[in-house]
Amino acid sequence: MKVERVPGRGLFEDPAFICEDSSLFSDYSTPIARFQDDITWLRPQEICPSPALFPDNTNDGHAKQGLLGDCWFLCACTILLKYQHLMNKVIPPAQPQWGERGYRGSFLFRLWQHGCWTEVTVDDRLPCLSGKLCFSRCQSPTAFWVALLEKAYAKLQGSYERLWAGQVSEALVDLTGGLAERWSLGDCGTEEDQGRESSDSDWVRRRRLDLDLLHAVREGCSVSCSVHSAPGGASELGQFHALSVMEWVDVRTVERGGVRLIRIRNPWGRRCWEGAWRESGEGWNSLDSACTLNLLGRAQEAEFWVDETEFLLQFDDVTVGIRQSLIVLNTGDRWVKGHSAGGCRNNSSFGSNPQFWLRVFERGEVLVSLLQHRRYSRNTGHHYTQSPEEGSSTTQHQHYQAIALHMWKVEKKCLNLSGTLNSPPCASTHCHAYEREVVLHTHLDPGFHLLIPSTFLQGGEGSFLLRVFSSSPTSLSAVKTPGPSLPLVTEGEWETNYLRGAWVTGSSAGGSRNFPSHWQNPRFPVTMGDNLAGSTGVNVRVTLHQNCPDTDLQAIGFHLYKAPEGQEQAVSTVPREEEPVASCIPHCYTQAVSLACCLPPGAYVIVPSTYQPDSPGQFTLTVARKIHRRVVKSQESLGRAIQEVSECGAMCTRPILCNKHTS
Repeated sequence: MKVERVPGRGLFEDPAFICEDSSLFSDYSTPIARFQDDITWLRPQEICPSPALFPDNTNDGHAKQGLLGDCWFLCACTILLKYQHLMNKVIPPAQPQWGERGYRGSFLFRLWQHGCWTEVTVDDRLPCLSGKLCFSRCQSPTAFWVALLEKAYAKLQGSYERLWAGQVSEALVDLTGGLAERWSLGDCGTEEDQGRESSDSDWVRRRRLDLDLLHAVREGCSVSCSVHSAPGGASELGQFHALSVMEWVDVRTVERGGVRLIRIRNPWGRRCWEGAWRESGEGWNSLDSACTLNLLGRAQEAEFWVDETEFLLQFDDVTVGIRQSLIVLNTGDRWVKGHSAGGCRNNSSFGSNPQFWLRVFERGEVLVSLLQHRRYSRNTGHHYTQSPEEGSSTTQHQHYQAIALHMWKVEKKCLNLSGTLNSPPCASTHCHAYEREVVLHTHLDPGFHLLIPSTFLQGGEGSFLLRVFSSSPTSLSAVKTPGPSLPLVTEGEWETNYLRGAWVTGSSAGGSRNFPSHWQNPRFPVTMGDNLAGSTGVNVRVTLHQNCPDTDLQAIGFHLYKAPEGQEQAVSTVPREEEPVASCIPHCYTQAVSLACCLPPGAYVIVPSTYQPDSPGQFTLTVARKIHRRVVKSQESLGRAIQEVSECGAMCTRPILCNKHTS
């Protein structure tokens, strides 16, 4: 493969996504692999004389698919053209372009990942064949926002080849930070299949969609459709192709009847429909000529009309991006084998899964999303590659576990957990699905609700993000689980130590345990001595406080690990696969997080972290330990004890707070 460089010095060349085969291919398993030796990398000014990010005409800015099979991603890009505020979020405006002062050959993008907007910078060298873009582009040959955004997304995924085949719903979430639901237009299955909805199984329930359900949300949503095999109205459409739904209208026929027409855009950049409502189809004869001219004039290049009957028969699925006006809450957690990976409701250990309180203050529409994180292994920079699970038989199963979400209505937070879980849930996703995200969509009355996310298999480990989208006021919090099962003594005197540290981008801001860089975080060795005579453990209270105003809060948390015997000070010797003995999770956007527990005597390492890697900040770690109680046997020893307690009391001050919250 050849790399061609634009003349001149000082233009940015991305060291984390280099112009080589490693950025193009992951395993050479897709049809683009045969072009391996023919692809060159060119900057836009080498491709056309006057490049720009966006064309003057918005319609010319639509995506056109190239050799890469990423129609699912391009359909999601349509929402950015529809809503300028989203476009500005993903592609920050006022970036220097070609021929402008300040242009350095790089562009910045923002993509939503794991609950946060992640900045991705790429250089503007793009894969080409014979001097032209070989992957996605705009309808206008001089506009490059689609090609550059595609490169940023490929960098985030690890290579261009990883964009071959995917779900529109995933790309919609990554481009908007919102929510996406998939609905079925086809057969919902046999009665026997539908009877399986109440049981936990590896079976994806197909939900039949009535288009009338979309009328209330169509102005604030993105809609796409997909085919699983070539439909009768478009013989050139192959299997598993996604298209964008641009609009749908209800019109009157000349016979005073009604028909619903749907305008669809093909990311291939050409019309491919042979149904009754093609450009010269017989369907238009049933409409008034003025209406016909109006509707045909609204169909741009690569767009065509179908009626509702054709749509429901010829297409298989619809994906709907949920509107942005809903109230959003989110929190993260993980399933840990032997601790919080209880599996589905078929297992007696189901109650050990992470649990959350959802409080609804007013009746309203509520959507609860359970989004699991892929497993990654670190390569270089921000370049990640996926690590398939052993024994996986399909690509989807390699990336994800089968997950589901169940909800119970409860009278109050104090409840009989086993009794509650033995009763049917008030709402659920019904079955476990091998999807990145499953969504529970319902209407709820005021009150408390218990949420339990689970994997299908007991012991299935992984991290997840729980999100709540609501039309009414709600609150979301984790059900507090007890720490190690040793007694915690709260009265008496405590010895307190303050440790200060910082998360520094590129060196000590490694993020949570979801990321391989977690062990780059600051690590603090602490020793828990056997201070209480006859005690089986040491009472400890650990508090992590971030030193910043409320407007700059990061999601923070910490883990305590057992240090190897005889290596109390060698924090680097803690095995990276070691499970923590205690954790303050999930990571929370708050000034301080705290954990009180009782630990066996020994050496430990505390690792504080932000949730997202490369999130800088300063913090104070407070470690309070219950001090020794002595039995006073004489007046002399009583005096010494009083003096020692007085000296210790001087150290037992309140945790240091930031200036804004100092009391």
